[in-house]
Amino acid sequence: MRTVILDVKSTTDTFAEIAKVARSGKGDREARISFATPELLWEVLTLKRWELIKSLCGAGALSIREVARRVHRDVKAVHGDVHALLQLFPCLKDIFYPTPFFHQLKHLPI
Repeated sequence: MRTVILDVKSTTDTFAEIAKVARSGKGDREARISFATPELLWEVLTLKRWELIKSLCGAGALSIREVARRVHRDVKAVHGDVHALLQLFPCLKDIFYPTPFFHQLKHLPI
């Protein structure tokens, strides 16, 4: 999985889509994260976290230090934001930590 789609959708529409996938037996190739309101989206996905995601797109495996350097932020703050995103969206694990890098984080409860 290399694509994650973020969208704003009512709960009714989300459940209708889930039912459609359940009936067809075929899901999307990409992960989809839906929010009930734009306010909820931006409450969870802050500007700093959005910058992290943008800096990682297409970059391959990067250490947290390298990500912090790219976004001109403190390593500890970037570490906190990355782990907050991973707890909220486990499907982002492969984007943030491709296989060669992920072994360092196995002890964390993600």
